[in-house]
Amino acid sequence: MPHFTTTDGTRLAYEDYELGGGTGEAVVFAASWALNADMWEYQIPYLVERGYRCIALDRRGHGRSDRPSTGYDVDTTADDLGALLEHLDLTGVTLVGHSFGGAEVARYLARHGQRRVARVAFVSAALPLVTQTDDNPDGLPEAALEATIAQFRTDRPKWFARQAQVWYATHLGNEVSPALIDHTIGQCLSASPWATTQLFRSMFHADHRAGLAEITVPTLVVHGAADTSAPVALTGRRTAALVPGCRYVEYPTGGHGLHVTHAEQLNTDLLELLKG
Repeated sequence: MPHFTTTDGTRLAYEDYELGGGTGEAVVFAASWALNADMWEYQIPYLVERGYRCIALDRRGHGRSDRPSTGYDVDTTADDLGALLEHLDLTGVTLVGHSFGGAEVARYLARHGQRRVARVAFVSAALPLVTQTDDNPDGLPEAALEATIAQFRTDRPKWFARQAQVWYATHLGNEVSPALIDHTIGQCLSASPWATTQLFRSMFHADHRAGLAEITVPTLVVHGAADTSAPVALTGRRTAALVPGCRYVEYPTGGHGLHVTHAEQLNTDLLELLKG
């Protein structure tokens, strides 16, 4: 698995797939909080087989990347994403970000501009602002953040196990095997406990509203109506309202893990974005 080194000396892993005869057009995937490049196993083969080059990053503290003590704010992780694009000298890329990965993509665009980017897809993204503030009264209170972090520090495996069923919205008939749920929990637990806690704080407080309004490249916003991790009224719908001219698609039975439960529909929507 290839690696590159960021400006602060952190060694990050990534995956890079392309079949001979492909177009060379790159799709770069930013994973969800606590997950890594492996989460895209239902998207990468689909797109590679259709001629696209697919690249997926293990952010710091996740997967096969280094586990430093610093750099878990959204600015630094967005800069890490930018460092990957520079390392591979990518232009005309499509950025696809899920959950915290969507926040990284949005912050990358706000900090580095759109010079290298042709299109963007926000999937179940933790945008535009999660926390409750005077000008975001419907956000989540600080007490909710602290309560969740307290649960991480008490019994992190229990917290992930409890979240798994609702993450996939299995109560709405989405078929996910116990083995797949165990696999997802294992991925989450493989991330650094320190990283997951620090990233959760960053995700909770990051304000992306101004940056989203400046996006001018074609943008797809996909969200599940049954998403309890990033409630659609607080995140997906508001993101779509901020990004000029974006296409918004809402999956009625989709939870947060719709890249698995609605993989066929998501893949079709991503391909439409790429061809459009």
